[in-house]
Amino acid sequence: MQLDHILEYLGIKAQTPSVALLYALMDGYTKRVPWESASRIARRADVTATEDCPRWPDEFWDSALEYGTGGTCFESNYAFSALLTALGFETYLTINNMGSTLGCHTACVVTLADQRWLMDAGYPVHVPLPLDPTTATEAVSPYLSYAAVPDGARRFQIERTPHPKPNCFTLIDLPVPDSDYRAATIADYGVNGLFLDTIIINKLVNGQLCRFTSAEQPFHIQRFVNGYRYDDFIDDPSPENVATKVAQFFTIDQTILQRAFANLRH
Repeated sequence: MQLDHILEYLGIKAQTPSVALLYALMDGYTKRVPWESASRIARRADVTATEDCPRWPDEFWDSALEYGTGGTCFESNYAFSALLTALGFETYLTINNMGSTLGCHTACVVTLADQRWLMDAGYPVHVPLPLDPTTATEAVSPYLSYAAVPDGARRFQIERTPHPKPNCFTLIDLPVPDSDYRAATIADYGVNGLFLDTIIINKLVNGQLCRFTSAEQPFHIQRFVNGYRYDDFIDDPSPENVATKVAQFFTIDQTILQRAFANLRH
């Protein structure tokens, strides 16, 4: 990976692994790398073979630096885990459940000084969240507060407040072999893959949680400030104009947004 360029992009200086660096990494990532499905939709349309669709860490970071893209959890957390490893952290990847939907969400876990930390760039959880099998733990970000509540052997309920849907997901705190993780990432581009029919973008913009989804019309950009939601409507609903406005707002390459709108799966 272009480690120096990635750290510069995230606004971080190289340093030895520490809790402070974990905080800096998550802060820099969530401010600059969006959770988004637009590049995923464009990729699926451009690549014939499903096994060639995933953007593995090198390509993920190249695209982030050049086009302002991110991804959904499988690719995002794989790339984030690769960055953590390159910086000297001991980390592993997990595949987790959301309600009754099994194996649909991934997350990184870092072990540092005998403490495990949830580092989830694919949701995202905006701060490192300590994991303790004996008691609930909490972490507070400027946007949401998070909790990890033990729920059986190597299982935690990851929760957030204030939020209308406080349960994020069930963390299954078991390392997933690399080959299995890559297979699941490929499968997520298949016929049952998630977020191939809707453009969704989540990113911190000017210190505000912001979101766009093509599933809600008339098209608008959502901003969440002090627990309140504000909708900024886009006057011209044509796909070309919406792609331009959304690309400018989230600092993503306009061509990728245009390709995504043109190739939404119906």
